[in-house]
Amino acid sequence: MSAWVGAARSEIGLVRRMNQDCLAAIDPLGFWAVADGMGGHAGGEIAAQAAIATASAHIEQVAANGLGSPQDTLRDLMTAAHQTVRDRAQRDPALKHMGTTLVALLLTPHPTAVAHIAHLGDSRAYLYRDTILTPLTRDHTMIERYLARGILTPAAARTHPDRHVLTKAIGISPTATPDITSHPLQPDDLLVLCSDGLTKMIEDQDIAALMARSGGDPVRACDALIEESLARGGEDNVTVIVVGQRR
Repeated sequence: MSAWVGAARSEIGLVRRMNQDCLAAIDPLGFWAVADGMGGHAGGEIAAQAAIATASAHIEQVAANGLGSPQDTLRDLMTAAHQTVRDRAQRDPALKHMGTTLVALLLTPHPTAVAHIAHLGDSRAYLYRDTILTPLTRDHTMIERYLARGILTPAAARTHPDRHVLTKAIGISPTATPDITSHPLQPDDLLVLCSDGLTKMIEDQDIAALMARSGGDPVRACDALIEESLARGGEDNVTVIVVGQRR
């Protein structure tokens, strides 16, 4: 059976002075994650790095001791990341309001491949299958609430002043409960994890078109998405991971 591997890349973009995104790509354990930090100068960078480091360490520990339920593993690592960021902020008043998004993918290959996704915030996961791009996460934002209630149209949401206001994130509230879903995979599927530096520059239909031109190659797809976001202005840090089967 072919192994599932991830092509990962993070860029500062063309406007920001600091990259407050962070990623993990641990192919042998079937684990990939993207974090997008927030919270003032340096705070977002520290929050994202702390969340990714904690999540990665948790996955490695669980793998060493025998992997349990994928859903429990993801829930526990999100909780651990949340507590790490909270503890760090409490120790340093300058980091008081820091936090980060976190989207994590744990892939179990046997007996059939299944993608388990956990997320908090507006970093996203997508499934690309047979030319169709399907969102696997729903943003934890005020805008998403407005859309769900029919208060705003998608067109109005793109320019609304609350479009980046998060309702859930790592480190912000005393507790954080992630959304966790599982999705059976097919051999030619590609999975995309990304920060909003991609999705606020490129609409979903354009992401799908770029994926279609990648020929199923995760590296080509990842580079194409990053380069297009930069070509359109690179207004934020942009991080992308594309996971697929090694050919």
